[in-house]
Amino acid sequence: MSRIRSKDTQPEQVVRRMLHALGFRFRLHSKTLPGKPDIVLARHKKVIFVHGCFWHAHGCRIGGKLPATREKFWQTKFMRNVARDHTAIQQLWQLGWQVLVVWECEALDPERLYDTLAAFMAATPALDYEALAEQSSFYGIAAEPSEPYST
Repeated sequence: MSRIRSKDTQPEQVVRRMLHALGFRFRLHSKTLPGKPDIVLARHKKVIFVHGCFWHAHGCRIGGKLPATREKFWQTKFMRNVARDHTAIQQLWQLGWQVLVVWECEALDPERLYDTLAAFMAATPALDYEALAEQSSFYGIAAEPSEPYST
């Protein structure tokens, strides 16, 4: 696991390029914010997490399968990751930040991702988040698997 990259992943680079194309400038991996968001747009008080589907238990075809060996270990690990994501997002909301979670699988569809990023960046704090959730990965509670893991 020591070779798994946590920064500068391909999905993260795709999101950065699109934000830059939209005209936004940002900081990366702020250690001063809860959860160390991948992208921080301080001027707009918005952060973006780019989550790997496997490591953050997305439940899609990429990350929805629990490894066959050491199932208890992996189940515990994924549950801790999801809980940590949830806590970080709650803390960011309490600090007044808007949060977007982009999943690795969503980075595979550039048109949809571009629309998602444009909508998130155009959104104001008074936005109806339910409308944005229809087209993107903006969640009330992020990083929760669609089905709980079973042993």
